Amino acid sequence: MRQLKQFSWHTLITSLCIALLLWSVAPSSAVAQRLPQSNAQSIQPYLDRVIEKVSEFRLDNGMNFIVLERHDAPVVSFMTYADVGGIDEPDGKTGVAHFLEHLAFKGTTRIGTKDYDTEKQLLNQLDELAAQRQAALAAGNAEKAQQLNEEFQQLQQKAQEIAIQNEFGQIVEKSGGVGLNAATSADFTRYQYSLPSNKLELWMSLESERFLDPVFREFYKEKDVILEERRWRTDNSPMGQLVEAFLDTAFTTHPYKRPIIGYTEDLLNLRREDIRQFFSTYYVPNNLTMAIVGDVNPQQVQELAKVYFGRYPSQPEPPEVTATEPPQTETREVSLSLDSEPWYIEGFHRPSLTHPDNAVYDMMVAILSNGRTSRLYKSLVEQQQVALSAGGFNGFPGDKYPNLVMFYASTASGHTLEEVETSLEAEIEKIKTEPVAEKDLNRVKTQARAALLRQLDSNSGMANLLAEYQAKTGDWRNLFKRLDRIAAVTPDDILRVAQETFTLDNKTIGRLKSMN
Repeated sequence: MRQLKQFSWHTLITSLCIALLLWSVAPSSAVAQRLPQSNAQSIQPYLDRVIEKVSEFRLDNGMNFIVLERHDAPVVSFMTYADVGGIDEPDGKTGVAHFLEHLAFKGTTRIGTKDYDTEKQLLNQLDELAAQRQAALAAGNAEKAQQLNEEFQQLQQKAQEIAIQNEFGQIVEKSGGVGLNAATSADFTRYQYSLPSNKLELWMSLESERFLDPVFREFYKEKDVILEERRWRTDNSPMGQLVEAFLDTAFTTHPYKRPIIGYTEDLLNLRREDIRQFFSTYYVPNNLTMAIVGDVNPQQVQELAKVYFGRYPSQPEPPEVTATEPPQTETREVSLSLDSEPWYIEGFHRPSLTHPDNAVYDMMVAILSNGRTSRLYKSLVEQQQVALSAGGFNGFPGDKYPNLVMFYASTASGHTLEEVETSLEAEIEKIKTEPVAEKDLNRVKTQARAALLRQLDSNSGMANLLAEYQAKTGDWRNLFKRLDRIAAVTPDDILRVAQETFTLDNKTIGRLKSMN
């Protein structure tokens, strides 16, 4: 069955995690330990062997496949990567990408229903009643709206009786599948699960059917689920409200300013037809990358892919995001007063994942904010004790386009937001003016290298990264250049990038003030 999404970019206290990490998914555990447990020099031959075993092909309709053979266990991990996320949503229809992800588990004309012909009629009638109900509410006719709602509820119950709940997930589970999951981010939507290696053709059948012949059943039920998720993660969460206001302030033009889950008004007005239109525009063969890692034969994968996914007709290229965030010219600030402990966040614009300095940003932010050995935690939490927690993010809320470096801190009892801000700024100033020690840089390089290699060691982690780098950088091989780029970062690089980035005219501040 479909699992609840897990969110774990960095170790964070629960409240901030809920607010910030709606668009990320926890890395999967390794199937087997394949990596040599030694130094960086011994890793390169291993990576060379991995690269040699990666094959790729593109179907005539434009769908891209990346395959990595790993025969040490009879399992295969599958990743369907749709190059579409929250940034691609039309104005007034925010949340549609995330909504579609929910509905992608509802089945097809053959999976998830007892009688599709009858169900189809009921679903169409539900759409008509929903439109009439909305019109009655807009006209202020509460009595008519109530009558229509009663009819709607009765009809929805009939549709529910015909639908087979979670049949897609049941098929996967009964076939030995695990890890059935999905995630929507600002940049992408991905779907994943693993199966025994003798179920390759089953995956081909199931996955091709659900994106060739989807039925967006239970649309109104899922709308209620998503609206409740919105209330829980944002409307009833002080940090959720602050993050939403912060992004809306930090970005003036680029759609990174919008919440992945969508605005409440947009969600209320979404129709099933909006989902269909978004799907037909973006879930086209040339916008999908399939990554398959595990105990497979690449030739068999290609033959089956032609049979199952070759059925997809070619479609026009989906529209690209053309909005460009203009350079920031002055410090921006936003403050909220809510029933909450005080929080402080600040962010700075940075370039996209493909920028030559990407690894420098990774190491710089790691030195400042990764874990209990980071500068922010040691200074603000342990030494000065002005904060209960302190950390940061790199590539927020996405990294396909220019984005943000972001830092946060929660105020300790007996201390003020001003003290937290002053202490955090002192650490920012230090990294701008004093070269980092080689031992500190080597420490975060080792941590980054180990984190990357752990993901590469996992079939599902490898599939995720291969697809992501193919879609975001144009070539999956760029994934395997990350270690060299991390190793090449110097203290002078960090000093240069810090001075370029941490300026007053590039800074956005968010403050959550306590009403008490």
